[in-house]
This record gives sequence, structure tokens and C-alpha cells, in this order.
Amino acid sequence: MSKIRELLRQGRKEELWQMCCGFLDLSLEQFMAIQRRLLLEQLELLKDCELGRKVMRGAMPETVEEFREQVPLTTYADYCPELLEKREAVLPAKPVLWQHTSGRSGEYPFKWVPVSHRFWEEMGLVLSAVVIFATCRRRGDIAFGDGSKLLCAMAPTPYTLGFFAQKLDEELGFKFLPPLSESEGMSFEERIREGFKLALAEGIDGFYGLPGVLVAIGEQFKQGSDNVKLSALLSQPKALLRLIKGLIKSKLARRPLLPKDLWSLRGMAAAGTDGVVYRQKIEDMWGRHPLDGYGGTEAIVIATQTWDCDGMTFIPNLNFLEFIPEADHFKWQLDHSYQPKTVLLDEVKAGENYEIVFTNFHGGAMVRYRVGDMVKITSLRNDKLDIDIPQMAFERRADDLIDIAGFTRLTEKVIWQAIENTGIPYADWTVRKEIGEISKLHLYLELKDNYVASERGMAAAVHEQLKKLDSDYASLESMIGLKPLEVTLLASGAFKAYMAQRQAEGADLAHWKPPHINPSDKILSSLGAKVEAAPRVEVAAETKTKAVAGR
Repeated sequence: MSKIRELLRQGRKEELWQMCCGFLDLSLEQFMAIQRRLLLEQLELLKDCELGRKVMRGAMPETVEEFREQVPLTTYADYCPELLEKREAVLPAKPVLWQHTSGRSGEYPFKWVPVSHRFWEEMGLVLSAVVIFATCRRRGDIAFGDGSKLLCAMAPTPYTLGFFAQKLDEELGFKFLPPLSESEGMSFEERIREGFKLALAEGIDGFYGLPGVLVAIGEQFKQGSDNVKLSALLSQPKALLRLIKGLIKSKLARRPLLPKDLWSLRGMAAAGTDGVVYRQKIEDMWGRHPLDGYGGTEAIVIATQTWDCDGMTFIPNLNFLEFIPEADHFKWQLDHSYQPKTVLLDEVKAGENYEIVFTNFHGGAMVRYRVGDMVKITSLRNDKLDIDIPQMAFERRADDLIDIAGFTRLTEKVIWQAIENTGIPYADWTVRKEIGEISKLHLYLELKDNYVASERGMAAAVHEQLKKLDSDYASLESMIGLKPLEVTLLASGAFKAYMAQRQAEGADLAHWKPPHINPSDKILSSLGAKVEAAPRVEVAAETKTKAVAGR
């Protein structure tokens, strides 16, 4: 039995809180001391392994300052083919497991990332802290017990969320519905159906998943409840009683049945770039705000909200954190030979945006790694809860990838290939992620050769080609029933007119054409597209758009 579970069973809540959540009491100086100490430990491991020497390009730094001066920034390409081929002998520490996330479509299907034994153990403390924050109402409060039941609606292993479920089971003794041993072999739909059936009979205490999945499950519950035959539940009196009570609640509220009518959850946690957008919708469906966190396969958890569900607090003991100021990021976008400078957490400024860079601790593989995200420092501390650590929020993607629902990251190359593969003649195109009721991939396309097609037909054709090119994109439909692509057809000559306008304005040659990825409202309007009122888009800054266009 884990130490955390033992403390939970014995009711030693103060010790449990201090073990998992004590980092909230650190001063910023103490936080940085932990960062520096763990980085120096990691450097010794990196210098002693083949992969470390490769990505550090032979540098042998002895201090944090030398590390930042001598070691280059990296992307996943710097770890290939070693990580793709799971070469354990070259790593800083022997992994206990390999997890993967979405790769770059058209380049490699998955990004494989190793997890060392010590990282796995530290990860258990952090995930337990997230659970505590999702359920507590004040500092020191432990509001869940051993054997709490969670609906199992996470992606299976080797996806990171699948390993999260295993770790929560190991550390806290959570009971998943359906059991993890059974759900691994089920499709997403089967898991939801079986979990719903078990949850009706046994109840559930909490939920963890991607925000878009939480919304999709809520919709499926709402739609599925209309087809439930009460006679089929006569042999399950608890399930029948719960459903009848829920139906009464929904009828009195004059709306369809929602998850909150069936269960009163102790806590919810959601991780994904669309969490802020879906927050209110999730509360409307499930009855409470989901706790938001920021991280990913390569870093696990970088920051998490606490019980006030406001800004996210950085985690000190999993990754060494660096931040590229937005101005430096834009310089790099215009000139990739430029080496952007970084600042540390005790140097960031409130209200500023930064591209995040991290180095794994505890024998992890990633070194000064650019995951491609821009975060905003919302404040230098949480005054309300007296947390002396800077607070952050996810701002946007910082590269040319478009993230949809946390499942897939599409590149310009693969989207272009999908359009080409339809065989439909076109003049040019541009695409961006827009977030309204749902996240959507909005393609603006100009046809040519007097080709006649409907917007719906074009969307269906490109959608099918994207499914063939990218398995994670295909999973959006097969797992959660999402078809995120929308097409708007532009008038003939739209792109030619745009280029003529830019030339007349005296724009540099590199800025005559609109970018293929994430155009601004201004660019779309110039192309003749009708832009919806204040859509929330993946990239909001006009300067970012110009930087991309100038590459």
C-alpha cells in the first residue's frame, strides 16, 4: 500500500496535506532553490548518458547559469530516432514505462516519452495534490476517502491519461467504473455505456478528463437517457431509484436529463487547452467547476489550479522551468537562426506572455524542451490564498500546430495534403482553430476552374482525407463523435485581390500572401470572409500572425 493511501486510511490528514500540497507554503526563493538543486542532480545524469550528451551537444555545464548558456533549446526532432525507437540504453535513467502523445501529423504518428521510476513516484505526489485541490474547500482540507469512485472516461494506456488513472489507483485506491483492467480493452463508447450503467447503480464521486470529452460525455448522457427503458432496471433497484430521481429533477427544471441530476460529485479535474472555454458548460452539466491544470506527456504537470479555481500555481519538483519572452519568440519566428533568451520564474512579469521551456528532473529525457505553448503570467502571487508563487494561464499554441480537443495536433503540411487528396481544384486556402460552443477547425477555401461544390460537401471531403492521414484526428469522430471541420468558400479571386492590396500598401514581399495557419480577423475580412462576432481563436495577436507570415 502506498504511503499516501496509508495516511488517507488512517485519517492523518495534516501529514497527507503536507506531503502532497506543502509546496503551496514555499516562498519564491525556496521554490527556486528546489529548482536549482534538482537541475544540478539531473545534469549529472545527462552528462553520463548518450542521449544527454547528444542534445546538450557535448556541453558539460556545472552550474545553472552554464546550463542555460551552453545547452541549446530542443524540440522532439532532437530526440529522434532514440525515443521513437525506445532505446533505453541511451537514457539518463531506466524507464518503468513508455507513454505517448500525438505526434506531428505526416512526420511520426506518436511522440514516445519514457518515465523513470523516480519521476513516476514524484508524479504520484503531484497527481494526489491535484485530486486534493479538486475536492477541498480550504487549506488542509481532505474531502475524499479511500475507494472513491471515478467514471473511467480517459484515453487508455499508453496515452498519458491512461497512466494517470493507473497512478491514482495505485496511490489513492480509487475505484474506476468500469474497472481499469476491463476498460483497457473497450472502445470509448463501450466504456461510457458500461460506466454509466455502473454509476447508476453504485454512484460516482468524481471525474477526470479532457474538457471537450467532459462536454461530449454530458451530451451523450443527455441523449442516451431518453432511450433508457425503466423496465430494464427493475432488477437494479438502486439504479432505478437514482434514474427516477434524476428524471424528476430534470422535468421540474424543464430540460433534458443532465449528469448533475444523477450524481453530486465531490470534485472534477480537467486538463486541456479548451478548459477555460468549456468551464461554464461543464458546470451547467455536471454541477461544479472543473479544476484546471497545465502539462502534457513530456512534462506531466507543470501547473495546477487550487481550490479557488483561479490562476494555476507552478509545480517545483517535476521540471526545471524557463520562459521565452513573447518579444523574443516573435524574433525567432522571423529568423529561426536567432537563439531566443529565457528568464526564470523569479524573473517573469505579471501580464506578460511567455513561451514555456522545461527540463525534466529525476532522470527524464527532455532538456530545454520547447513544447510549443504560450502561457500568460496572470499575477506574481495568489494574494487570496497567500501563495507566494507566480500564477499562470494557458494562452495559446506558439507554433504552426493546431490542437483540436487535446486529441490531435495538425500541421500545415497534413491539412494541405488532405485538401490535395480530395482532387478538387482550388486556388488557395487558410485555416484556423475557432472556439465557440465547440472547438472547430475552420477552413477558408477558394475554388477554381469554375468548380461548383457546397461548403458541406467540401467539409465532408476534406474531413475524410484528414481521417486517413491522421489517426488521432480520426479518433475525434470514433471516440467522441466530433467532426470539427467547417468550410467557408471564398469568392473567386479572393486571394489574388488580397495580394494586390498588400502590394499596394507597400508590404514586404514575404507578407503579400496570407498565412495558411491561424489568420487574423483582419486577414479574413480582407479575403471577403464574414467573420463571426468576436470568435475565440487559437492565435489572437496580430503580431503573431505577421511573424508566421514572414517565415
